[in-house]
Order: sequence, then C-alpha cells, then structure tokens
Amino acid sequence: MNVRQVVPKDAIPSIDAPTFGTEYVGGGDDDVIVVETSPPKAYPVRILQYHEIVNDELTDVPWEAGQESTNEFDGAEPIPIAVTWCPLCASAVVYDRRLDGDVLTFGVSGKLADDDLVMYDRETDSEWKQSTGACIAGRYESRRLPVRPSAVTTWRTFRDRYPTGVVLQPVEDARSEAASEDDVPAPIDYDDRPYAGYFDGDGFGLAAHRGTDDARSWDRADIDPKTVILGLEVNSDAVGFALPRVNAAGGVVHETIAGTPVVVFATDDGIHAFENPGYTFERTEDGAFRADSTTWTGSTGESADDRRLRRLPAQRLFAFAWQDDHGPDAFYG
Repeated sequence: MNVRQVVPKDAIPSIDAPTFGTEYVGGGDDDVIVVETSPPKAYPVRILQYHEIVNDELTDVPWEAGQESTNEFDGAEPIPIAVTWCPLCASAVVYDRRLDGDVLTFGVSGKLADDDLVMYDRETDSEWKQSTGACIAGRYESRRLPVRPSAVTTWRTFRDRYPTGVVLQPVEDARSEAASEDDVPAPIDYDDRPYAGYFDGDGFGLAAHRGTDDARSWDRADIDPKTVILGLEVNSDAVGFALPRVNAAGGVVHETIAGTPVVVFATDDGIHAFENPGYTFERTEDGAFRADSTTWTGSTGESADDRRLRRLPAQRLFAFAWQDDHGPDAFYG
C-alpha cells in the first residue's frame, strides 16, 4: 500500500456540525448518499467533494436483525456516524464512529493510500483507509470501523421515495483545497465541479486527476477501472457487484455470501443490496421487481404491501479501488 502526503492536513475540512433542511439547490440527477433514519437524510456529493467527511449522529434508525424492538425505528441512543466520500475512488461509505466504547471524530489527513482518502481521528491521531475503514497507523492499527447501511442514488429519487427526508446544507463561508489549484484552501462555490474532468476521462487515480505522466495501468479487459461497484463484506468474504454485470443479469442478482442470502438490484439511479428472505425476484417492464406475489422498489427495498427488505452495509466505489483492497478475484461473475 502506497501512502503519501498530497495536501496539508485539514486543507479539506470535514463537516463537524452539519445542518439539514428540506430544500436543495442542485439538480435532480445529482448523486446523494442516503442514510435511512427518521427523517431520512441525504448527503449531496456536490457538497462532499469539498469536505469528504461529515461527522453526524442518527437519532432513530431502522430496526435491524438482533434488536429486541419490533418497531420500524428502535428509538435507541443516538448513533454517531461518519459519512465519507473519496472523489478519486468515487467511494461512498458510512461508518459507525464508535470503537471500544469511545466515539471518534474524523478529519481529512491530506494523505492518500493507493489513491484513496486517508482519514484521521482527532482523539488518537490514528489514520484510517476510507474505502475499508481499516486503521493503517496509530493506536487502533489493524482494527476496522463498522460499516453502516447506506445507498447512493439521485436527488430526484431521494425526494420521491423519502418525501419527509432532509438534505445536508452547504457550509457558509467555507474554504477547501478542493476549490483551489495550488494546495491552498480557497472559498467554495458549490456550483463548481472540481472533479468533472476526472469523472469524464478514462484515467484513474491522482495522476489522472492532476494530468501528470505517472498514470496507473489497468491490466484487465473484462471490467473498466471506473466501473461502479457495490462491495459487500460478510465475515471474511468480500464480493464486488459491478453495475453493468447486474444489469446484464436482468437487473437482479441472487447470491449467498458467507451464508447470508443477498439480493442486488440495479435501478435507473444506482445499485442496492438487501438481505434476501428467500424470494426469487424478477425485474418488471416498469423497472420494479416482482417476488412473493407483490412488487418491490429496488432503490428502497419496499414492497407494495408495506414490507421492507433489510438493507446491507456496503461500500460503493470504483472497480480499481475495490481491486486495490480485495484483489482481482473479488468480483461477482
């Protein structure tokens, strides 16, 4: 793993006191990271491009297997989370900030590990690889942060599917190195797209973003390096589901990972994974999925008869980053 200092520590400022509202000034096709809480929250990528980490809390979370409550939301103590985004890896992962009874607060170290954001925690100054949640240096070395369920979808889908949801608001008078061309934080204009050229181009990693001549190579033809992957890890097993492969399979894949039955849906606005109760899903002509005598919405796991699939913790990222973390064989199909 190649770790290097790229910009000064905290030159890209995390958001530590997030505010939310119902209005969003961006476009309907903008990507947002969604956390299903009460009310559901959307974290726009156009804001995270300049901040990369949001330290937040969830006050109500959907019931999960193993909890005693049978209500939709358990009403337990607030859960501290870190909503994280690496622009180079297109890596969206939400982590639980609790470890060994402590609550950690994360910032941007200014380092990259294999072109992936390196976070640091302000309590111990330990360093963490964003795409895996693994501590790579410091007190917690070899430990990993728990991944929370989340999804990446469009703002239009979020507002349609979660009418009571709220959205992260821009930070007033904020400055970020991502808004600058000389590693010195500059005022942020959230209407700008600092990584637009990178996402439109063929190259990947820091060299491709900066246009330098030390670009990385890619030695496989079956999948492109910037193919969108939904990565699932169950115990020690890791499987990355490429969006084109799920589409080619009819928009739905049934799989078992470390004994856990999984269903993965490809929708018009993303890729989503849920625990499968034992159903066989088929995509309908209108883009829904049919199983067990009803239809299901792939982006939320909700059925027409008010049932709900349990969303699985997942990492959404580019194929090159998933391969960096798990090797060339950790892909479905």
